[in-house]
Amino acid sequence: MDSRTPELDSLYRDVLLDHYRSPRGRTEVPAPDVVNEGQNPLCGDEVRVAVKLAADTLDRIHVHGKGCSISVASGSMMAELVAGKSMGQAEKLIAVVKDLMHGKPLPEGLETGDLDALQGVQKFPVRVKCALLPWMTLEDALRARRQGQVHPTAPTSTETGGEAP
Repeated sequence: MDSRTPELDSLYRDVLLDHYRSPRGRTEVPAPDVVNEGQNPLCGDEVRVAVKLAADTLDRIHVHGKGCSISVASGSMMAELVAGKSMGQAEKLIAVVKDLMHGKPLPEGLETGDLDALQGVQKFPVRVKCALLPWMTLEDALRARRQGQVHPTAPTSTETGGEAP
């Protein structure tokens, strides 16, 4: 049973709109170590993620998305959360977001920023892919980097990852 109040729903809506209207992570990253592009072919969302690493740390991240408010806001939240994190920490946050979109609660004791504002998205399966797109794009970029590549072999698509319901 959903125990959220109308006031909480309004707050979450405000947080999503703030991230959509003023997305974080828009500063270009010169000479990125890894770059990936993602798309949600069903709704037209697109995202580009570029990361500059310092050893194993995501020193700087650029996220540029075009599409719906959920996709852009999710990418903005991701940029805020993963900057300064190790690749392993970023991968853990990606798993947390995937779990969140599949109905699991956010873990206690883990810095999750504004991710709680995305909880309502899980009620709309078509929109889950919108929220996951930036995270899946970053995940594929980090996987490519671990394999010594600057780009994944193919852009990320919400229709091939099998992560959304």
